[in-house]
Amino acid sequence: MSRPKSDFDALREDLHKVYDGDPWHGSSITAVLKGVDADAAAVRNIPRGHTIWEIVLHMTAWTHEVASRVRGAAPKSPPEDWPTPELAGGEAAWRSAQEDLAAAQKDLESAVDSLNPDDLLRWIADQRDPSLGTGLTVGTLIRGLLQHHTYHEGQIALLKRAVDPFRPGRRRA
Repeated sequence: MSRPKSDFDALREDLHKVYDGDPWHGSSITAVLKGVDADAAAVRNIPRGHTIWEIVLHMTAWTHEVASRVRGAAPKSPPEDWPTPELAGGEAAWRSAQEDLAAAQKDLESAVDSLNPDDLLRWIADQRDPSLGTGLTVGTLIRGLLQHHTYHEGQIALLKRAVDPFRPGRRRA
């Protein structure tokens, strides 16, 4: 295993590992989503809580927004912070939601790969607005998205476990 050459390299590596690698905290997002079908993704097992599908769409929206900011665009809230899933589309729509998250992740990794280490110190707006995620450096924003994704990945893991006992014909490994 090679060691990262710099903090910038470590950040890029972490960005990939949290999504589809072997992060130190446990499973990656792709590993947690493995085996989740459309029915499981749509189950709302906590009243007023989010479904796995809604969380995936939310993560996708924020990944797009962070990629946009990394490229220098003005900060804004995603058009839909918590989009409504297209449940009628079934497995095809669920697969599409996962593919959209993968594409957003690839786009973000590409945006980060185009940076120089000094770009991590560039400010995103100059006023701190926690709800908008401004008044931060690019590096802090990227680390924040890693934290955001890890938080939601944990939620998905718990929701996935909660759905499993209710699924007929499902065998425990």
